[in-house]
Amino acid sequence: MPTLRPTSAPELLAAVKEALADATPIEILGQGTKHDLGRPFQASRRIELTGLSGISLYEPGELVMGAGAGTMLSDIEETLRKNRQELAFEPPDLGPLLGSAAGAQTIGGVIAGNLAGPRRIKAGAARDHFLGFHAVSGRGEEFKSGGRVMKNVTGYDLSKLMAGSWGTLAVLSDVTVKVLPAAEKTRTVLVTGLDAARAVAAMAAAMQGPCDVSGAAHLPQSLAMASGVSYVSGAGKPVTALRVEGTPISVAYRCAELTKEMAGFGPVEELHSMNSARLWRELRDAQFLVEPRDRPVWRISVAPQSGAGVIQAIARALEARWFMDWAGGLVWLSLPPGTPDAGAAMVRAAVGEQGHATLYRAPADLRASVPVFHPQPPALAALTQRVKLSFDPQGILNPGRMYAGV
Repeated sequence: MPTLRPTSAPELLAAVKEALADATPIEILGQGTKHDLGRPFQASRRIELTGLSGISLYEPGELVMGAGAGTMLSDIEETLRKNRQELAFEPPDLGPLLGSAAGAQTIGGVIAGNLAGPRRIKAGAARDHFLGFHAVSGRGEEFKSGGRVMKNVTGYDLSKLMAGSWGTLAVLSDVTVKVLPAAEKTRTVLVTGLDAARAVAAMAAAMQGPCDVSGAAHLPQSLAMASGVSYVSGAGKPVTALRVEGTPISVAYRCAELTKEMAGFGPVEELHSMNSARLWRELRDAQFLVEPRDRPVWRISVAPQSGAGVIQAIARALEARWFMDWAGGLVWLSLPPGTPDAGAAMVRAAVGEQGHATLYRAPADLRASVPVFHPQPPALAALTQRVKLSFDPQGILNPGRMYAGV
């Protein structure tokens, strides 16, 4: 497949215009770490954005950074670390889960997927930190939206629309994001021995309390034993993790209070900075489900109080490997290889109308026959189609990656 690697916004515009003139469908990607996420589609040309890289704007005092869409996320995070700052939405590195190398994703791919990690429950998703962008639409037109501050909103807030569109509406060339100071100290309170329902209750109590928890997750015993953190793998029981971040004095006090509160749920242990960082990285990147690679993987989003019930409904019929994040609102789940339709009918029946389930990993033939992204109700599907036509009337950008015709 012919591959174009523009190194400037004019070159990107020319590449899209050329494809538009020939009505040639094109695949848009950065490093390709999420190439196999979504419906497989036929493209005759590929545009790689790795040439549109580099940090173009960074003002630590203003908490703002701008970079080319093809800029490696690792480069951005390293620059932020030097100034004790971070992307507060904690973008996950799903490359290994999807069969790619770790540490290879780009900032454009993170924004296009609206990806966020465990801190999502406190800090919000990628779209909540996405200030502005420059892009080329499927009409072959350059456009921009947003600015350098959250209050700089004129007209439509297109940043929210682009985040999570997976390259089906426009090709991002440059993005601007909000950054925040990194926590000075991190600790994690572990509660052991809880089943899924009791863990959800414990996480809810922690989130509703005054301790300002920034992460709440639960590992069943089988996955806890696979952790690289000895306190977790050696517990011999399910582990519920509650993260506290901030200044050293504040973290110490809040951890002590949280420990008292959680003592009523079960035995309590505490992880300090390095072990905490390792555990939350494992959870963030869904490392517990990377192997075996032949198992289809689902990412399920529901109301936190529904997480345990969804797991129970699926596990009654299928051998499922799973863990919960976002206080029970996010369920990562893998199913045995060869499960008919990758378990789509059962998973989506368990989710019902109050959540959504995305098939994150499966062979191409399954992703072609099973809706990868959660099916939309007719009214929303019609709106999605109209938005697609507005930005990409000939359907040349990642055609059909999310839904047929979108």
